Amino acid sequence: VRLRMLPERRHSNLLDAVHGGITLSLIDVSLFACMRHAIDGDAAGSVTLDLSTQFIGAGIIGKPLDAVVEVLRETRRLLFLRGTAVQDDHLVAAFNGTVRKPSAR
Repeated sequence: VRLRMLPERRHSNLLDAVHGGITLSLIDVSLFACMRHAIDGDAAGSVTLDLSTQFIGAGIIGKPLDAVVEVLRETRRLLFLRGTAVQDDHLVAAFNGTVRKPSAR
């Protein structure tokens, strides 16, 4: 799954780069977008259990920032995911996450 945002000046840090918290928010939302695609349904009631992020480069304001996510493994209750946050060929961050699927209603 690829999820895109366009960072604006309001998403910057004191160094005029994309704030790390914004990048983390995009990454977290991308985990759920990937899960919705994988389970072909609603993600309501699911939670992030684990998220490990390695910041590798600064994000550039005004340039599309993509989170690219893949499923490593799926069990009955969990999805294990990994991905990158990129701007074209520029690597901003790498991440691994575990998401608990929603409970049956």
